[in-house]
Amino acid sequence: MAKGHVLVLPMPCQGHVVPLMELSHRLVDHGFEVTFVNTEVDHALVLAAMAPDDGAALRGIHLASIPDGLADDEDRKDLNKLVDAYPRHMPAYLEALVGEMEAAGRPRVKWLVADFNMGWSFEVAKRLGIRVASFWPASAACLAIMLKIPELIEQGVLNDKGWPERQETLRLAPGMPPLHTSLLPWNNAGAPDGQHIIFQLVCRNNKFSAHAEMTVCNSFHDAEAGAFKLFPNILPIGPLFADKGFQRSVGSFLAEDTSCLKWLDARPDGSVVYVAFGSMAIFDPRQFEELAEGLELTGRPFLWVVRPDFTAGLSKDWLDEFQQRVAGTGMIVSWCSQQQVLAHQAVACFVSHCGWNSTMEAVRNGVAVLCWPYFCEQFLDRSYITDVWRTGLAVSAGEDGVVTKEEVRCKLESVIGDADFRKWARRLKDTSWRCISEGGSSHKNFARFVDLLSE
Repeated sequence: MAKGHVLVLPMPCQGHVVPLMELSHRLVDHGFEVTFVNTEVDHALVLAAMAPDDGAALRGIHLASIPDGLADDEDRKDLNKLVDAYPRHMPAYLEALVGEMEAAGRPRVKWLVADFNMGWSFEVAKRLGIRVASFWPASAACLAIMLKIPELIEQGVLNDKGWPERQETLRLAPGMPPLHTSLLPWNNAGAPDGQHIIFQLVCRNNKFSAHAEMTVCNSFHDAEAGAFKLFPNILPIGPLFADKGFQRSVGSFLAEDTSCLKWLDARPDGSVVYVAFGSMAIFDPRQFEELAEGLELTGRPFLWVVRPDFTAGLSKDWLDEFQQRVAGTGMIVSWCSQQQVLAHQAVACFVSHCGWNSTMEAVRNGVAVLCWPYFCEQFLDRSYITDVWRTGLAVSAGEDGVVTKEEVRCKLESVIGDADFRKWARRLKDTSWRCISEGGSSHKNFARFVDLLSE
């Protein structure tokens, strides 16, 4: 007998689907029935990326979908467009889905566990008599800055449109990462002319959060003690992961290339540079070439994830020639199981865009990081890595905005060559495992979460 039917709703982006799928697996393990709601577009991607025999990898999670309100040919990597569409179109579809499930004889939905960024859904749930818990998929520090917006406006740091009035470095509390006012998440999410859409969403979500009976996040106390002291009602239950055997689906939008794992098996321990920039980052051809040649200059083996849409306009002849030159040392794949790669003993260093999932996966596996943030809250995550935890360094771009091949080579050698980064990364890894083990803070918080959903 299931404890209850839980509806799980992520923001429709890969980096939000993964941790909520990981959480869903944990809820199924604890006896809940889970329906995971993607947009129709993301649902199709998840199904297409799964191996034919992968149904078992869902382990009892029911997948459902609703439209996102965008036309088929619209760019879903344009955050401004996405964020503008879904609060207007998705509420009615979500309400209809709940009705359809009940009409089909499914158990009544007792709880909505939704991405904090989908605050509109909290109102839908309340209207339907469904209780609400919210999940924050990024760092607690990022949520803290968003919740402090009214105070920052009052102090004259921001104007009421969310733009900085002063160029300064913010640090909300001791132990929290410093962040320059030019790098605030809502001002670095896309084209500046759409900034108001993101900022309004953040402010609305802050208000909607009052509907949630509990807010949990994919972090752990010791990683962000300053943020949790500031907002003790945000409960860390991470680092989340689906299972130790990597057999469960985490909702990848692209098929995973498993051949890279055998390739890693053949490399010495602590020798490989792993390079991946998540699901949204785009590089122009010049930056792509500088990174490629920087990896080549190190002479080290590297595994590089290059999504089909990672760069446009790259010369095919140049790429073919590059791949021939590095055939013995480098491997390029279009997507992989990052959790398995980072857990592999061959990996020495992670060149990362510093998305929070990637950051937590690096922490959980004790891997030092070379930070190369792209947008949104990734600059804040870089600050954690370089300034607070001291588990890595960051690349610096030249005056033209390009990170050169010499910079890539030099910074990689510094990260891999400095034993202190490995030492701090190992310490943080050990701490993270203590938090999720029995008696640890994340373990206790998750038990509280389960108890609430069981009511």
